[in-house]
Amino acid sequence: MRNSMRDIVFIFTMMLLASCGGKKTKVEPVAIENIDTVTYQPEMRYGINIDSLDIEHKRVRRNEFLGAILEHEGISSKEVYTISKKYRDVFDVRKVRVGGNYELFHTRDSVPELAYFVYEKSIAELVIYDFTGEEVVASTWLKEIKVREKEVAGIIEYSLWQSVVDQGAHPLIAIELSEIYAWSVDFFGIAKGDRFKVVYQEEYVDSTSLGIKEIKYAQFKHKGQVYYAIPFEQNGSVGYFNEDGESLKRAFLKAPLRYSRISSGFSNNRFHPVLKRYRAHHGIDYAAPSGTPVHTIGDGTIIKRGYQKNGGGNYIKIKHNSVYTTVYMHLKGFAKGMNVGVRVKQGQTIGYVGATGLATGPHLDFRVYRNGSAMNPLKVKSPPVEPILDENKAAFELKKDSAFQALRAVKYHDEDGNLLADENLEEDIRMNTETL
Repeated sequence: MRNSMRDIVFIFTMMLLASCGGKKTKVEPVAIENIDTVTYQPEMRYGINIDSLDIEHKRVRRNEFLGAILEHEGISSKEVYTISKKYRDVFDVRKVRVGGNYELFHTRDSVPELAYFVYEKSIAELVIYDFTGEEVVASTWLKEIKVREKEVAGIIEYSLWQSVVDQGAHPLIAIELSEIYAWSVDFFGIAKGDRFKVVYQEEYVDSTSLGIKEIKYAQFKHKGQVYYAIPFEQNGSVGYFNEDGESLKRAFLKAPLRYSRISSGFSNNRFHPVLKRYRAHHGIDYAAPSGTPVHTIGDGTIIKRGYQKNGGGNYIKIKHNSVYTTVYMHLKGFAKGMNVGVRVKQGQTIGYVGATGLATGPHLDFRVYRNGSAMNPLKVKSPPVEPILDENKAAFELKKDSAFQALRAVKYHDEDGNLLADENLEEDIRMNTETL
């Protein structure tokens, strides 16, 4: 058989040569290209192969609990109890909330069965119950959090909050700025024409914002004076400093509460709205909704707490040092643990705005005493905390240069997106020409 096949090949070859006029034909080698092997890639969701599964999206209804949801899927109440108890550290089923999102993963069998139950604990975290094995397994799944660097600049027309929103930025920028500049900018005295620039980082899961991760750099111009905020790590903690390397944090906060208005100022002869007569008012009244948290403006010790019968209502008195004491009056109530002798930290909530005592409406009567004498809280000057240390000045200068370059690139726009003329930074910053 082999010989006959060899003969056939020989005859075929001779015929081919004859068809070419008896000339020898040079056969060029044929290049064979590599063919990519297509690898099967399953469609995944939260680490689950969903190629053979159907997914149903739902929300927790009123008076609906995890047990009711799973029992409807054929999981017995006994098994639900076992799962809940065994994986309490993974997820406390009592925290299932109305309106919470969840997904049901069913098999595509003739009689579909529950394969996975996924509950959204938060925007970024899920709890997954796996029903595919002999025993149910619960685990958590963290969604990928992406950080986007963004910028915003605005000129204040009505309020800082509104200006931030008008520029399409996250409204929490206003809160962040009020906290960063709490020791240097009077946010109750924000004026029309004040302006700000901010370079910041915002966290996202998919297209949903998780909030502000960090304010990288900021510039705030208030009543003609420019304040810079440059973050820098020193002594193991990150703080914000101005362009001269001075900390923005002061010994006292500018105000004991956020976002309200001054309804009455410091006076030696003010007409009392309840008593209907003139008398001294040695404090500042901040009008705010009842229940608004009241914060201590500085570290100190509570030396008095109680009810002032002559008009102050519920009040707390805090001694900060040998010179300064502050008083917070007309409180609706006290924060937990605020007793005489307790040491409090700057910014800590000590009570809540109310209308106790002689008051026509909810407000905080805030008073400052220097060496026992009442003084206008708005005129309290407080020295900065530790500035940039000598050994850190070179590194801070580099960070400062980066801050100015980044802030120069941020431009002001009107509500329609039109570019507005910027101000001359050389006039704004208090530094030498060489740095610029």
